[in-house]
Amino acid sequence: MFDHRAHARELARASIARGDVNGWFERLYVDSERDGFRISWVDLAPNPYLVEWLRGRATPLSGRAIVVGCGYGDDAELLASAGLVVTAFDIAPSAIAHCAARFPESKANYRVADVLAAPSEWVSAFDFVFEAYTVQVLPGKARAECARSIGRLVAPGGTLLVVARSRRPEDPEGSMPWPLTRAELDDFAAPGLELLYLDEVLEPGDPPVPRFVAEFRARR
Repeated sequence: MFDHRAHARELARASIARGDVNGWFERLYVDSERDGFRISWVDLAPNPYLVEWLRGRATPLSGRAIVVGCGYGDDAELLASAGLVVTAFDIAPSAIAHCAARFPESKANYRVADVLAAPSEWVSAFDFVFEAYTVQVLPGKARAECARSIGRLVAPGGTLLVVARSRRPEDPEGSMPWPLTRAELDDFAAPGLELLYLDEVLEPGDPPVPRFVAEFRARR
């Protein structure tokens, strides 16, 4: 049986060895569409933690939203259906093309962009930013750079929701995706955000998967 996770790890290893920390994403999407295997983070449904968080809000979101590493667009479509003005981006052109094919009447604005070099007009521009599973697939210094870049997208008074695998500092890093420690969450807050809420979830599985669900608020 084809091991899609092992394939992703090998693509990432080879790309990182060449000094390109995120150049492997496009190759993974192309291989997935050609060979018919599922990418581990592509569920063709909105992220369940985003769904739960939205349901738990006392007041609905409004304004401009952006989805980081949008994949095939399900989170962006959920936010657009809630009335937000949505931008969604991915570094993989194949992923963005797939979004356009899946949702030809979409109100979301899908873009090809690199979170490590986000357009300057996006800085402090979004009332809601959603990030799931992007930072955890990056190595070394790129992790902190990515988290800070995401944090800079939040407008004054806006909200950032982060979903990521988690680990205790004493736990081994393991294989890609490399879980975040509690200290690494602070990198999201570095551009002027504060952590409002942190849920440490143990997701059922074999073995169970620990995750962070963290909500940040930007100062006004």
